[in-house]
Amino acid sequence: MPFKNASTPIVYLNTLDHEGRKYIRIWYKTDNRISSRLKGCAFVKYSATYKCYVTHKTEQSIELLHQAFQGMAIVDTRYLDRPKRLRPAENTPVLARSHVSDPLAKLPVLPVVRLQPLVHDGKTLIQLAFQFNKEIYTCLWRFKGCTWLKELKCFAMPAEGRYFMELLDALEGVAQVWLAQTLQVRDLKLQIRLWEQSYVKEKDYIACPLAYVEKLFLLNYSNNTIRTYHSLLLRFLNGHKADGLASIVNFTAEEINKYHRGMVQSQKYAYSTISQSINAVKFYYQRVLGRHSVKPEDVERPDKPRRLPQVLSKQEGQRILTATENLKHRCLMQLLYSGGLRISEVINLRISDVRSDRNVLFIQGGKGKKDRTTLLSQKLLENLRSYFKQYRPKVWLFEGQTGGQYTVERIRSVFRASMVKANIKTKATPHTLRHSFATHLLEQGTDLRYIQALLGHSSSKTTEIYTHVTSYALDKITSPLDCL
Repeated sequence: MPFKNASTPIVYLNTLDHEGRKYIRIWYKTDNRISSRLKGCAFVKYSATYKCYVTHKTEQSIELLHQAFQGMAIVDTRYLDRPKRLRPAENTPVLARSHVSDPLAKLPVLPVVRLQPLVHDGKTLIQLAFQFNKEIYTCLWRFKGCTWLKELKCFAMPAEGRYFMELLDALEGVAQVWLAQTLQVRDLKLQIRLWEQSYVKEKDYIACPLAYVEKLFLLNYSNNTIRTYHSLLLRFLNGHKADGLASIVNFTAEEINKYHRGMVQSQKYAYSTISQSINAVKFYYQRVLGRHSVKPEDVERPDKPRRLPQVLSKQEGQRILTATENLKHRCLMQLLYSGGLRISEVINLRISDVRSDRNVLFIQGGKGKKDRTTLLSQKLLENLRSYFKQYRPKVWLFEGQTGGQYTVERIRSVFRASMVKANIKTKATPHTLRHSFATHLLEQGTDLRYIQALLGHSSSKTTEIYTHVTSYALDKITSPLDCL
């Protein structure tokens, strides 16, 4: 697109549906030169019905419009294929009692058997750790795949994929199997089985197709995205289990829209959940089934609410840090605030990522698998040195009591405890410290482009939201009421 200045007129193109055919609606601010040019275009007609100029929706028409207005106006196609907005279906109540998108039924809460690596007699085994439970104990004694290690007083089994599957069969209905963060699963069939072990599997239950998860891994999607897409597709498939998978694979865009329209009407789901569900289902039809006839522009999306991020004041941030007395926990809170880190980035920090010689933190594989550097506060560096001497972490900067990465839930628990102790009533999460970092930098006069780089945002539009919550220079503006 050529450089645009304030005086350059813009011609916008919209999609127009008329009697089952697609046209382009041409709209612009009143300009006699543009109107005259359109009248002279043989491929453009004026519609008395819609009171605007229209043309057929073809690549050739779009190219001819670009040529016709070259040097006169900019032809903007940003709205041409914008997804439709979700609307309530005809004769459908807005508040429905239930919908096929309702969460899958889950099994009653079961005790947990935690699997973690164990080195014994020079061999790497898998230890099965659990709080004593007679039923679990009996199942493991009968399970031929594991052995009781008398000297360590624990059950262990070989680190081979087939034993994991057999263990899941042996403990089905008795306990859930959880993996320590230090265990990595490369068998995707096993991964799906682990993810779906908590669901009630009736006769017509549809498991997530293996090809779906394989495709996501092949395209290098993040583990969090894969887990989310898996659960949302699973909900979609089992919401239509009465039709059977053979019928589901032949669904049209309208049937996908009907499902997500119901999610909107139920008023149980956030915009982000519905949008992710659309992406997950669309990925299944387009990338796995090869159903490219289900086009993105045919899948409706809800309007995105414009919500401002919650931000703590500097005084509130100070109170939270002061209330966090434990050295390890204080370093965690300071990291979130001083560098604008996400929780996942904090738990993935390695000791080598603290670059004290350059006063920066190196973030490897942040959101979107992007590397970046961010600020390393001198106050934080001093605390980290004291923390390192006291706790002696081995690989990860923050490790659990038995080794391995710190958990996301543990950080949230620490933050909630600090909020209570600091007597702060503002609704906040650990991510609020990241929002506060950006806002306070902006209030200090830091250029928005630097804040964008520190946060790891791909688009400046994402960072610009902080201009709406900052109090920078507001103290210099007088309300008209005060002038009366």
